[in-house]
Amino acid sequence: MVKTPIVKEGYIYIALLAVITIVVGLAVHPYWSIIPGVLMLFVSFFFRNPKRTIPFDDVLVVSPADGRVMGVTEVEEDEFVNEPCNKVTIFLSVFDVHVNRSPIAGEIKFQQYTCGRFKPAYKESAGCENERHSIGIENDNMRILVTQIAGLIARRIVSWVTLGSILQQGERYGLIKFGSCTELIMPKNIEVLVKKGDRVKGGETIIGRLNK
Repeated sequence: MVKTPIVKEGYIYIALLAVITIVVGLAVHPYWSIIPGVLMLFVSFFFRNPKRTIPFDDVLVVSPADGRVMGVTEVEEDEFVNEPCNKVTIFLSVFDVHVNRSPIAGEIKFQQYTCGRFKPAYKESAGCENERHSIGIENDNMRILVTQIAGLIARRIVSWVTLGSILQQGERYGLIKFGSCTELIMPKNIEVLVKKGDRVKGGETIIGRLNK
């Protein structure tokens, strides 16, 4: 969906910092332009949008985000999947790619945005108290729920899809600005293949496999 090296949501920040860098360099001193210049490079790095090699397979579930697995827990999901599930929580630091990708191919059958607080994303309560956006994806094999959760620095969740959108596995569908976390909820007939502490890459790392 979004295939530029930097997602468009980052353009305004990069342009603003570029102008500040030039103005400071000309009006103050070239030495002081280093500070906004470094910030501009960091923002460009943060909003990067790398290509990924997707392991297309209708029995696999790939990671919806880059980051580190904070935990794998059992939950009762009653909004979309409606059965006992496993929840994989992924923490994204400010150094991770913040573009979210669809774990499976399918249609968005559920979508919900919830306003909330801005606690640090690594806190367990962030998933139920912070600003968040959930989508439920369904195909012939499974239903899963993915939730983007804003963190302490984040102040906006971006979604490029709507109810009824058709997604390919690994397709980009949204973005969370700055530190955040992503939750993936899967039915128990999907074997979880990651554990707490594992590093994952959105669209590439296999999170689960359907047991047929």
